[in-house]
Amino acid sequence: MEKEILKEPKYTSELVNLIRSGLSDKELLKRIYEYHENDIAGALEQLTADERKRLYPILGAERIADIFAYIEDVDKYLKELKPEKAAKVISRMDSDDAVDVLEEMDDATREKLVNMLDEETGDDVRLILSYNDDETGSYMTTNFIVICNNLTIRQAMHQLVQQAGDNDNISTIYVVDENERFYGAIDLKDLIIARDYDNLKDLISTSYPYVTDHEKIGDCIERIREYEEDSIPVLSENGKILGVITAQDIVEVVDDELGDDYAKLAGLTAEEDLKETVFQSMKKRLPWLVVLLFLGMGVSSVVGVFENVVTALPIVICFQSLILDMAGNVGTQSLAVTIRVLLDENLTAKQKFTLVGKEINVAFFNGLLLAIASLIFLGLYIFAFKGYSIGNAFIISGCVGIALIISMVISGLVGTLTPMLFHKIKIDPAVASGPLITTVNDLVAVITYYGLAWILLVNIFNMA
Repeated sequence: MEKEILKEPKYTSELVNLIRSGLSDKELLKRIYEYHENDIAGALEQLTADERKRLYPILGAERIADIFAYIEDVDKYLKELKPEKAAKVISRMDSDDAVDVLEEMDDATREKLVNMLDEETGDDVRLILSYNDDETGSYMTTNFIVICNNLTIRQAMHQLVQQAGDNDNISTIYVVDENERFYGAIDLKDLIIARDYDNLKDLISTSYPYVTDHEKIGDCIERIREYEEDSIPVLSENGKILGVITAQDIVEVVDDELGDDYAKLAGLTAEEDLKETVFQSMKKRLPWLVVLLFLGMGVSSVVGVFENVVTALPIVICFQSLILDMAGNVGTQSLAVTIRVLLDENLTAKQKFTLVGKEINVAFFNGLLLAIASLIFLGLYIFAFKGYSIGNAFIISGCVGIALIISMVISGLVGTLTPMLFHKIKIDPAVASGPLITTVNDLVAVITYYGLAWILLVNIFNMA
């Protein structure tokens, strides 16, 4: 008997049909509460503006806040609410989600809504907005549980229950001393299984990791990830806990960092998205293209210097793209490895030299194998299809092979040293490395290839 295959649930379409079914408000609310907020968010996007406006009062501000956390462009839906209602919804969001929503709005609307938030949320939002985008404080949330270290187990449990109604990040409980300075953290499980006669301080991990509010997020991502905690506290200069960075926040930060690095490696000044205008995309792409245009002119000028080689021996131009492509590929591989290794801030000078040596060796031996393949296959190709004698055919393919080895070794070296240089002078290695290395490697490959062709083929073997 065949097993029934579970089909993908279609909760979103069910919800849309439910909302449009004409049920009374009370019955509709009861039915909707059976669904997850993410599915309701998906249904909202399929409804008309009028249908959503009818639904908002039924759901209430708190449920709408939970639903909006799953919608990317919340600004569009908040505009469908009156400012007072919108402020109520934002007030019930986690502080970091509220900040994300407000940052999408124009300055006037943002200021107006911030002033309408309830006092606690308003203070939290203003605090987070006061940080620069690259500081850890701008990524934190004030949704966490905090207790004092001088409580009994029973008192600590009572505090947990009290605060859990307003804060859902409860897997880690943060502890402060009598001066409200960060003291440590307790795992929720440890507190639950503790007995009344246990000492609370015995449960506290006083060496719990933390970050400070003005640290650059890019400098501490790896440190945060290494601990694999659900959340990490963010402390002020005087040791007071201001908020926490959750695992979800770190995933988003890493995703943003990878997106930015990918964009920079492609020669963009910042990551693009589908909503940008043509002019905005042009602004991001044009700066590097202008720089690369002039570098490309330099490469073309070098080719022009060897014009006499191409005129005397036209066949050499057939293999230019092969040399350039292989050099570019090696440089890109070395670049990717080096940037990944440089994420370790504790890398010693000896380890960096080891990396350089390894990349040179890898490039050399890969180049050697490819040079042997080029010698054989290109030699046979030139002999069979280009009308050269067997000896001259293998001399030309040998020149290509030697150029391949040299250009690959130099490209590997450039691909390793360039990001190291940028890292040393405190510039993001991904900003300029990709496009710059590609063009520099083209220049190296052209000089190497045509220089060898001029020395070996034209002057030594007189094949012109």
